[in-house]
This record gives sequence, structure tokens and C-alpha cells, in this order.
Amino acid sequence: MRKQGVVLKLFVVTSVLILIVFSFVMLAEGVFFERFYRSSKIHTLERNMNHFAEQFKLADADKQRVSRQLGTFMNQNDASTAIVNSRFERMVIAPYYLVLQVDGKAITVQIPTDGMTIEDIPHGIQAGDHLVVDGIFMDEADTIMHPVTISRESSALGQGLVRVEGRVTDFILPEKRSYNPIYQDGLIDDALREWQPAVESSRTLLHKNGFVHAEWRDNWSGVQYVVLLKSLSEDGSRYLFVMASLQPVGEAVAILKQYFIYLAPIILLLVVLLSFIYSRIVSRPLVSLSRSAARLAQLDFTVQPEIHSKDEFGELSRHMVELSRNLDAALKELTQANVQLQADVEEKQRSEQLRKELVANISHELKTPLGIVKGFAEGLQDGVAGDKKDRYLALIVNETDRMNALIMDMLELSKYEVKAVRLQLRDFSLGVLIQGAAESFSGQLESKQLRIHIDKDDEDELLVTADPVRIEQVVSNLLSNAIRHATENSVITVTIERTAAGGINTVIANAGPPIAEEDLDRIWEQFYRAERSRDRKSGGTGLGLAIVKHIMELHESHFGVMNTKEGVAFYFTLQESRGKHHE
Repeated sequence: MRKQGVVLKLFVVTSVLILIVFSFVMLAEGVFFERFYRSSKIHTLERNMNHFAEQFKLADADKQRVSRQLGTFMNQNDASTAIVNSRFERMVIAPYYLVLQVDGKAITVQIPTDGMTIEDIPHGIQAGDHLVVDGIFMDEADTIMHPVTISRESSALGQGLVRVEGRVTDFILPEKRSYNPIYQDGLIDDALREWQPAVESSRTLLHKNGFVHAEWRDNWSGVQYVVLLKSLSEDGSRYLFVMASLQPVGEAVAILKQYFIYLAPIILLLVVLLSFIYSRIVSRPLVSLSRSAARLAQLDFTVQPEIHSKDEFGELSRHMVELSRNLDAALKELTQANVQLQADVEEKQRSEQLRKELVANISHELKTPLGIVKGFAEGLQDGVAGDKKDRYLALIVNETDRMNALIMDMLELSKYEVKAVRLQLRDFSLGVLIQGAAESFSGQLESKQLRIHIDKDDEDELLVTADPVRIEQVVSNLLSNAIRHATENSVITVTIERTAAGGINTVIANAGPPIAEEDLDRIWEQFYRAERSRDRKSGGTGLGLAIVKHIMELHESHFGVMNTKEGVAFYFTLQESRGKHHE
């Protein structure tokens, strides 16, 4: 039976689900979006028409106020609006107008909906602007004018026209409207003529529902409009007639359909790619556990699953490690009980040693000091001699300090591994920092009869741009490593010098045994020790160089290690600062 991989299953299921959702969104936008837009548009207009009706009752006697209210409604709703009488005939109310102050007299310039376009009105008119209007007065008092031309500068006066010049004191003009709103406002008369035969039926619907709405098409442009009618008076003598274009949503839906045709292949490619990446990420712990389980099935305990997450995968990994240890212990007991399997016992011991080196470093580091603490604590519990009590307590404190140092280094390393450390870059003197770090090792230097020599130009401050706290941690770890492996009565040399590339290179060298060539690249790994035979007193936690590696990588610094004639040298390079030094 052919194996069905979990990666393939996750990939297929994820891709299908995303494609179904994408197809549903496309279908919904193509089928329901236009309907939703129409419904939303009508609902908004009805709500605003109710508000208009309430304001109209308060302003019925003030024609100027009604005109302003009508123009404001049209601008806010991008709709052509008219107030009609009981026979659905349009009442003469100019929604758009200009009021000019001319020689102490206010002249109202009514913007007509026929014979004028939005381009005929100067752009950006503000109160206080000077305008020149040529037109015809519509009343005997010469206060209402029908304009023919409106401009900011004087020009030739047309025959039979009257010219007024003044400053704008009040105005309502088309704004935030569709293209050529004056033409659209002029279509109200055409729509009203087609509505005339349905006057009585419209009154019945108005009495029943409060609103009447329908759709109307402009035969010349082919644009579809939604038309709404609402009563403004209880006696049915006045109605509010609103007409709004539905062209934007039609064009938007058509463009969306074309857009999705071009977008679909890209989305399909992204879905396949992201689904593949997602399936690999999700299934990677499970695949790792499966491989580990296969090794366990073959009684191979040399490699354990390294899954440290706090979820079900991490818990399963820890159970498998525990299972591996239990099985290994059981096999060792069986091999020790059977002389004929002595060869297998030796092989298992070799496998156990490899397993401890590659997998169980953390357990080993914690288990040993815990065993010591437990042994001495049991000795105290059993009532040891008084002269040994202080020594036992001192050893317990010492082992506790070692475990605490190991845990603190593990926590510090985990911060770097999850990218939780943010550098605080600043300019500082590298020589001063190294000198301060070296002084903190005076006790260790004295115990091994060592001394530190810092080789740098005393006249040059050697400023670098870096995180001083993290760099001090690097220097301390490298100095600690150098002291730990240096031969007694030797000199640890710290060399600080400029590089040709504009950096500051630091080399920390000690006299002592070299590092095997095959170990030079592996010493930066956590818990990896080049000295496999060293005892516990001569070494640190095994995490210092791993922390140094992470700090250097955050600084994008070049670093490494090399063998010298006398011993080993560690080096790293930082960017030199040319700015002001900050203490």
C-alpha cells in the first residue's frame, strides 16, 4: 500500500480550503455586491430624507433656508433632488446659488440646471472672492439673477445682458458630486414626466410605506438611477424627489470581474506556494518524531527528537526521550545478566556514550550536580560528623551555584535563539571596556599565576559602534575561556587594532593546548566541548561560546578561532565609530 505523507495531505487540504474561500468571495462579489450596494444606497437615502423632512418643516417659510438645505442634501448624498407639488410638478427652488454684495445690495445668482455645466463655474470659490456675473435679472427689484457667465475677471459683455460685480457673501455650489452634476440635476424633469401617470398609485404607496422607490434609465447616456419619493407635508401638497446614479457600482463590479480574471492565476500560485510552506512547517515536528520513532523501533537510541516547544509535539518528544532512556536501561540490565550477550553490552555502552555526547548534554549538566547535592544532603540527613557538616554545606552551595549559572546561561541563550534580544547601539571605547572586563578576573588570574597584556595604541581611543553590555559579555566569555585553558605562569594577550575595511579587530590569545582541526567549527555549538576528558572543575557551562556566536551575529560581526604556535586565539571585528564618544 502506497504511503500517503502528512505533508501532502496538509498541502492538499489547505490549498482546497483556501481556493474554496477565494471562489466563494469571487462569487459573492459578482452576485451579491451590486445588490448589497443598491440596498445600502437606498437605506442611506431614506434615512437622510427623513432628516431632510424634519428640517424642512422648520424652514418651510424661508426660501433661502430651503434652498441651502436642498443644496446641502444634494452635495452630501451625491443625488439630484427636487421638491414637487401634489401633481408631481417640480417647484422652482434653486439648490445652488451665489449671493454677491454689490453696492450695499445683496444679489442672488441662481445656478440653473439647464444651459450651464460645472466647468462654467470658477473652481474654488470662497466667501469674500470677487466675481463678475453677466446675466438677466428675474425680479423687479433686481435682486435675483439668472447667470449666463460667471468669471473672476471682466470680459466683453454680451448683448442684452446685465453685469454685476461684487464679493461673495454666501453660496451653495456642487461639491463632492459626480461628473457634471448640473446635467444630472436637469434629468429630474425627464424622470418626473415618466412618473406622472403613476401619481395616484404613488400616493397610495406613500401612505402605506412612507417611501416610494423605483429605477429610471437615462435614454441618452444609458445610466441607471434609483428614484425615491417621500411626502414632506401631511396634506400631500409637497414631496421630496431624490434621484441617485447607480453607475459607479455597475462599473466597479465589471472592473472587479476583469480584475479577478488577471488576479486568479497569481492567487492560485500564492495559494500553492503558501500551502506548501505551511504544510512543511506544521508537519516538520511530526516528521521528526516519526523518524525518531522509527529509530526507536530499530532499538537505535543514539539520536533523540530535538523538539523543545511547549505544545503537544514537545510533550510527545519528551515522552519519547523518556521511553528511549527506559528501554536503554532495560536492555543494559538484560545484557549485564547474560554473559553470552557481553559483546552487545559493549556496543550498547558505546552507543550510550555517543547518545550522551550528542543528545543528553543538558540532562548530564543538571543531573551531575543534583546527584552531588542529593548525596551530601542525605549525608547531612543521616547525621554526619560535625567537622564534615560545613564542608558538605559548602559543596552543596557550590553545586547550586553551578546549576544556577547553567540555568542563567540557558535562559540567556534561549533569548538569542528566539530573537528576543534587541541591541542598544552606542559609541564607546573598546579599550576601556576590555580593561574593565579584565580586572574582574583578577582572582582567577592570581590562582593560575596568569597575567593579561592589552596591546593597543594608547594615544588612540578606538571608538566602536555596538551594544556595550553585549560586547562586555563577549569579552568576559572569551577571557574566561582563555583563562580556563591557559597553562600556568603564561600571558594572555589582547590585541586591538584597526582593519583596512574601517573596523576594529580584537584578538584574545592564550598559551595552551591547541584545538583539534575537526573541532574548530563545532566549538560554537551549545554544550559542545573540545576536551572530552576534562573534569567538571576545569570547565564552564558549555554555553559561553554559543552566546558569543549569537551576539556577534546580531552585530553582523566577523568572528572566529584559530590555532597559534603557542595556543589558541579567538578574534572578532566591530564597526569603528567616527562620531562623538558617549560615556
